Amino acid sequence: QSPQLFKQILMVSGLDRYFQIVKCFRDEDLRAQRQPEFTQLDLEMSFVREDDVINIIEGLMVDIFSKVLNKEITTPFPRLSYHDAMKMYGCDAPDLRFGMTIEEITDIAKKTDFKVFQKVAESGGQVRGINATGCASLSRKEIDELTTFVNQFGAKGLAWFKVDESGLTSQIAKFFTAEEQSEIKERFKAAPGDLLLFVADKESVVSQSLSQLRLNIGKSNGLIPARPHSGGNEKEFNFSWVVDFPLLEYNEELGRYDSLHHPFTSPRQEDLQILEERPLDVRSRAYDIVLNGVELGGGSIRIHRPDIQKRIFHLLNIDDETAQKRFGFLLEALKYGAPPHGGIALGLDRMVTILLGLDDIREVIAFPKTQKATCLMVDAPSEVDDKQLKDLGISLRKPE
Repeated sequence: QSPQLFKQILMVSGLDRYFQIVKCFRDEDLRAQRQPEFTQLDLEMSFVREDDVINIIEGLMVDIFSKVLNKEITTPFPRLSYHDAMKMYGCDAPDLRFGMTIEEITDIAKKTDFKVFQKVAESGGQVRGINATGCASLSRKEIDELTTFVNQFGAKGLAWFKVDESGLTSQIAKFFTAEEQSEIKERFKAAPGDLLLFVADKESVVSQSLSQLRLNIGKSNGLIPARPHSGGNEKEFNFSWVVDFPLLEYNEELGRYDSLHHPFTSPRQEDLQILEERPLDVRSRAYDIVLNGVELGGGSIRIHRPDIQKRIFHLLNIDDETAQKRFGFLLEALKYGAPPHGGIALGLDRMVTILLGLDDIREVIAFPKTQKATCLMVDAPSEVDDKQLKDLGISLRKPE
């Protein structure tokens, strides 16, 4: 992981600024932009607020893109709250190079005669959709392919309307009154030639399905350049910040709260009063920098008061004894008047990948791991022999 606690201790000790280009090792799913071993530009600063960190990183991006690509990047970068990003784009790292934002029609769905929508809406789910402008010419076969595409994200189906001069046309149009159809058209600002696509399910399924569908259609319709910085498109590098993340998320499988970022992220001061009563409503002082739908880095203002840190530990089911055993050095350091501090870590591999117009960070890493986290050159990980285990004092219990 990134050297989170060590750099915080540096701030407490009086070293007011730190940066390091550091190798990180992280156990995470291996998608195109992820590797178990990667490189970060890691920063931490004392006596800063969110705007201070953001301003430094924006200046850094302007300098990098100017010197490397001779591209002028405009600041300040737009900021979206986590809530708005999820509502409009279905994800917390939105690609803002094109529109096609997600709209919700759950309120309309409740009063229609279309049972699929009605059932989901009445059971606490959501009915949301996107307007694929100018896509009414898609054939039934092509729409079926889009349906198959969203199935992989848990969606059970994809409802649709084509928009023409007479209104909405579809096999399901008969279940919607003229007034309901008019409301839907107005909400999506739909015009003749547009295609409206809907997913009805629980919030997580709807968000992920529509987020990926939006990107799929954006690529197939040329709204996203196939190769960035190849055609002089002024929108080809679109930066944004996502802020106001929830501090915690609920882990249904384990029946407990988990930190959305890490346990040392500071909650917003005005939300401290609801920390124990409504923990899921508490916002953090975290921020992510996003470029073309890829998270380039993330950071936060840290907790610098031991009493608040202990309250967070309690919410995470970390009792005082465990906290002392695992994080005693941090709690001790915070007692001595730690300065307010914050920082950020940027993924260098990801940035270089985007600068080169590539899609996969394995293209810019020497000897990258496969998507199964194996190194093909040295055939690692490999079996450990008994002598190595004995030297380390490790015994293995083989499965029966």
